[in-house]
Amino acid sequence: MTTTGVQSFWRMRRPLLVGFVSMSGCVLAAASSIAAGSAVAATPQAMRAHSVMPALPDDTFTPVVVQPLGARHVAVPGTDGLVHLVYELELANTKPAAATLQRIDVLDADHPSRVLASYAGSSLVASLRTLKPTPADSAVIPFGASRLFYVELAIKPDAVPRAVTQRFRLLGAANPGPTTPATSLEYVAGRIDVARAPLPVLAPPLRGSGWVVINGCCNSGIVHRGSFQGVNGGLYDAQRFAIDWMRVNAKGELVSGDPADVNHYVDYGAEVHAVADGTVVDVLDDLPDQPPGKLPDPTKITLRTVDGNHVTLDMGHGLYVFYAHLRKGTVRVHRGDQVKVGEVIGELGNSGNTSAPHLHIHVMDSPSALASDGLPYVIDRFELAGQIDVQAFDKSEVLTGRWGKRLAEPIAETNRFPLNLNIVDFPAK
Repeated sequence: MTTTGVQSFWRMRRPLLVGFVSMSGCVLAAASSIAAGSAVAATPQAMRAHSVMPALPDDTFTPVVVQPLGARHVAVPGTDGLVHLVYELELANTKPAAATLQRIDVLDADHPSRVLASYAGSSLVASLRTLKPTPADSAVIPFGASRLFYVELAIKPDAVPRAVTQRFRLLGAANPGPTTPATSLEYVAGRIDVARAPLPVLAPPLRGSGWVVINGCCNSGIVHRGSFQGVNGGLYDAQRFAIDWMRVNAKGELVSGDPADVNHYVDYGAEVHAVADGTVVDVLDDLPDQPPGKLPDPTKITLRTVDGNHVTLDMGHGLYVFYAHLRKGTVRVHRGDQVKVGEVIGELGNSGNTSAPHLHIHVMDSPSALASDGLPYVIDRFELAGQIDVQAFDKSEVLTGRWGKRLAEPIAETNRFPLNLNIVDFPAK
């Protein structure tokens, strides 16, 4: 296959059922043996074989239980030369005393002495979200409550572990007694196997120079990744690897003129392209642009309209790509259409839940833009042309001004994932 399609694909492995004997079957077999007892000689104790058995590990009451979100965890190569492993853990306090997280160490599961990352104090709290979802205001998890813990590891390509796990240090109830006070505890939980599956390879979704990765991996505000939702009875993080593409002009401006006018944004109206061959499975094209600078009334947003005018493309093999906030009346495809890589599917706009024109794009494992697991991918070819200062951009409340510094010589990138606030040049054609 070409690199503009999916180079290799994940295969879901079904567990091998080795064959289980029912409990009733065991009872019947035992009864049969007893009934025939007169015909079968008893085995003398001295003749029984004895196996040397290792000691069973002790069970431990763990007040905070740990459950990873998502089923596939694949490390993705970034433009910084490192490989990024991104995942979330749901932490639920199941014991009566409030649990206070003190430290979480991410460990190489095969070599527990190797600490990959540590979170404590302000860095721990900054990585927690409530289920509303909103940032947590402390490391305390009340009885019956849950928090989501966000992890992003940047690792050298030759040092990616086969699996990771977490060592928790906390104050919590050591047993299920109703009046058990919180005491100091430490235990390991939340193992995640790092899949070695190859990543989807996409063609560029846009053309030309000056494209900026807004709210990309791996921003400190956990934008996009923090947009998990409870949908169809499950908890999903569909936007785990989402990017909002905006554009700067030669002066470094995202907007040139009145920021309340969509037409003054450098990216507005840019053609959006199919990133792979595929089948169009969903389209919306009748929502007006949102006035820049403010979000729409949340009471008027539905699951259907939250992402504005959009296109969902089935790339095959359980992979889907989602394009959002397109300009009204510009979508050129219809449900059921077969599209080719590079084909124009619409124009960049500002429809739906957005405050400035941009192209939102993410890859997922189902046709639902919300009830799906967000998946990593790489773009087959682009140039890393510069970088916007992350701290300066995060502190600013406006998009006006001049942003970023271009490299004297752009760096050609192949099969890499653009990172937060990279400035990227795509091929003109």
